[in-house]
Amino acid sequence: MNTSLSLLFPPTSRYHNLETARYETASGTERVYLKRRFVPASDRFTLLQEHPVVEGDRLDNITALYLGDPLQFWRVCDANNAMNPVELTAVIGRRLRITLPDGIPEVPNAVE
Repeated sequence: MNTSLSLLFPPTSRYHNLETARYETASGTERVYLKRRFVPASDRFTLLQEHPVVEGDRLDNITALYLGDPLQFWRVCDANNAMNPVELTAVIGRRLRITLPDGIPEVPNAVE
């Protein structure tokens, strides 16, 4: 991983810790880029609760409420198999999965 490039993305970013690759153009210029991010399967996420979509809901407000950060909307997208964030709040009554981040397992017998 190119350390200087990885420092551009904070630990809360979906791009944090992605590997980099290098590409050399025909003119010999080297370009460094992030490798593709694959969205994890939604069944890998531990469900914390569900949010029923109501009229006027916005994903940034939902993630601010449940995750404490409106920029974490991508976590709700991942947990709900959504490529387009707007789709998540388009249907009133849809239940959005609010989950732990990928790779964080549920703690058995945890106190709520």
